[in-house]
Amino acid sequence: MQEDALDRFVTRAKRAVRLRGSVTVLVTSSRELRRLNQRFRGKDNPTDVLSFPAPPISVGRFAGDVAISAEIAKENARRLGHSAADEIKVLALHGVLHLAGYDHEHDAGEMARKERRLRKQLGLPSALIERNDGGPRPANLRKLSVRAKRKAPRPARGPAR
Repeated sequence: MQEDALDRFVTRAKRAVRLRGSVTVLVTSSRELRRLNQRFRGKDNPTDVLSFPAPPISVGRFAGDVAISAEIAKENARRLGHSAADEIKVLALHGVLHLAGYDHEHDAGEMARKERRLRKQLGLPSALIERNDGGPRPANLRKLSVRAKRKAPRPARGPAR
């Protein structure tokens, strides 16, 4: 996926969730995501996306970082029947939602509903949460985990899923 296209998409996603500040997106290897997942979440396995919210002192200027595994995005896209570029956007949206303070592990479905609406609004294929919580999935489809660094202050507690 071209860097400019991803930047434009992230700008649209930020606007849609009313997230202020810049967001940095790193599309990298599964090996790097595994290292980040181990370091920040204590999980020794690769994941598709991690979000790292910015510290409260950065409010308005920097919202955070999102790291995406290009390899897992490509694998998910192939399995789910859409392009790798669309999958990277799905992962970026999920990360931006985490940076905006959403947490699907503790919000009684609020993030899932928001992501579903935004996915449709932004013309994306099925959302991460729908794929993970919507019933059986292939055993080799990794559970998605997001960690972004861009949003209004929230307690530092490591990457978001």
